[in-house]
Amino acid sequence: MAAVPEASPTSAAPIPPTDSPVKENGSININDLHTSAAKLSIAENATVDGSTDPVKTPFINPSSTSQIPTAAALTADQTAKYEKVLITVSSWTTKPPSTPNSSAIPITDSDRMWLTRECLLRFLRATRWSVDDASKRLLATLTWRHEYGLESHTPEYISPENATGKQVLLGYDIGGRPCLYLNPSRQNTERSNKQVEHLVFMLERTIDLMPPGQEMLSLLINFDKKMGGDRPPLWQGKMCLNILQSHYPERLGRALVINIPWVVWTFFKLINPFIDPMTREKLKFDQDLRQFVPPAQLLKTYGGDVNFTYDHEAYWPALNELAAKKRAAMVERWAGAGKKIGESEFYLRGGEDGAAANVTNGDGQAS
Repeated sequence: MAAVPEASPTSAAPIPPTDSPVKENGSININDLHTSAAKLSIAENATVDGSTDPVKTPFINPSSTSQIPTAAALTADQTAKYEKVLITVSSWTTKPPSTPNSSAIPITDSDRMWLTRECLLRFLRATRWSVDDASKRLLATLTWRHEYGLESHTPEYISPENATGKQVLLGYDIGGRPCLYLNPSRQNTERSNKQVEHLVFMLERTIDLMPPGQEMLSLLINFDKKMGGDRPPLWQGKMCLNILQSHYPERLGRALVINIPWVVWTFFKLINPFIDPMTREKLKFDQDLRQFVPPAQLLKTYGGDVNFTYDHEAYWPALNELAAKKRAAMVERWAGAGKKIGESEFYLRGGEDGAAANVTNGDGQAS
């Protein structure tokens, strides 16, 4: 797929509306991202700070060449099962602790908002449409999210882990999935649980940046030669897989892996038995990534056209402010619609009213 040419800095452009989020220096007023003016005035492949060559902050929107797959309606049987799960989760007032003899944990507004229509359907698909299994896993994930401390993992707490740019959230693939890059050669900390917390934090930010109608992400991993013989320990790989498969089902759209040395192939063979068969099918090794990500939003180090320089002082606050503003907008829409369990993510992410029925069928989204 050809790259989308960016407008010349000297070419004429329409004067943006007075409430445009675009500042005079080309950067974006993040507070106004959800206004109708924003949708009209943000340029193709615009970044938060207006940087272009090199790019230093996240892209605001997917490329115009990206197409979010059209979702299919549920069957009558799937609808009935969804409604049963919705009734079950709507009755919850507490979530059980994972340790015996501990007090039950109250269900919070954050929990209720997390229990969207699409969330319930993701867990149903992951359990092959078992109402009981989906309900049990949803409740277990609510407990895990509380006890893992997701809301206490602040940008400041995670910041040292990402100081070298070993994980970068930048751009969108051809299906409008946010791209999360993992760069193992930029590892800067000792092996610890905080490295896993870092991954979970970045997964949550990736979800924050999903556009209306998209529920999945693309994971891009570059095992360049600098990595040498170092690799994550097996326990860490199993822990990450368990978190992804248990608490983020149906979130991985693709995993694109390049420059795989033999030592990493050995690692993949070791963890292969723990990988869900559906997840395994989404893994692509050493392919031309321009067929999966528009070159204008794909890093040069991965075969794209984007000259990206990781500057922690520029990138980290820009990413977290963008994600925080998008989350705040979702909370506002959720509260305005009555704080309902089973609300549509399409609506919460800024989609037009009446599109809530656009949910995926048992096969999930098309590629």
